Amino acid sequence: MNRRSVLAGLVLAYLAARPGVAAAQSGAARPMPEWAYSTEGFERLVHRIDGIETVTYAIGDGEPLVYFHGGGTFHGFEWVRPLADRFRVYCPYHPNFGESGDAPFDQMADYVQHYEMLFPALGLDTFHLAGASMGGHMAARYAAANPGDIDKLVLNAPAGLISTNAQMPDFGQIAPADLPKMFVTDPEWIEPFWPAEPSPEWQALRDRESRAAFASREDLAATDRALRDGLEGFARPTLLIWGSNDRIVPPGYAEDWHAVLPHAEVALIPNGSHLLFDEFPAAVEALRRFLEA
Repeated sequence: MNRRSVLAGLVLAYLAARPGVAAAQSGAARPMPEWAYSTEGFERLVHRIDGIETVTYAIGDGEPLVYFHGGGTFHGFEWVRPLADRFRVYCPYHPNFGESGDAPFDQMADYVQHYEMLFPALGLDTFHLAGASMGGHMAARYAAANPGDIDKLVLNAPAGLISTNAQMPDFGQIAPADLPKMFVTDPEWIEPFWPAEPSPEWQALRDRESRAAFASREDLAATDRALRDGLEGFARPTLLIWGSNDRIVPPGYAEDWHAVLPHAEVALIPNGSHLLFDEFPAAVEALRRFLEA
């Protein structure tokens, strides 16, 4: 019996003993302030996992697809709407992000273990898993630890590897006013989501998520080794997808990831940015084609 099965058994026994702990909610227990994105049409699912309130938004019917967001949630999940005709898409907020509760997590393994307990509570056995940026790293670590859970894996500009082909920017050298433009191809696209004069609520959310993302970073050499060792022999169908204009995790990293996952398909979206699925519908269609193939 693997670790995920043991954790799943513990979680399901706990939920059976306390049926009110996991519930689907249409109203919000901890509603977000008014942002530039909408959650209309999504179900809001709330679970308490090992004492941590975890919020998941779900939409659609069909094969289950889980999406791990990156280091910020300010742009929402609306890009998944076109997939709802074919997939049941689950968009959980990681602990310490968005509407989910606080957790004393300081390494990626903490998030992997959290999801090993959440997925049984969501009724998920095997599923497609996609992740972007930090969420791509998280998805890769989850898949490495639980390959039997994965139907297909999609990694969008994942972080975590040491690259000999590219380098991430030194964010300390970027002026705050210039930072939003680093994430997109069209600066006007991001303006509603990352306002020049943000509200205190927006800034508090961004600060909380930045602290959490920073805390989850491990020693890069150790992270690189964990990914390379964990994914050795990983055989599930995998798509590595990048925007050609990604300035956060540049597309040169795709070569390094392809060396780790040599059987993966690689897709490069012309002119695509770091917020690839959000800004470029062509990336969403590439994801759909891969999952439906």
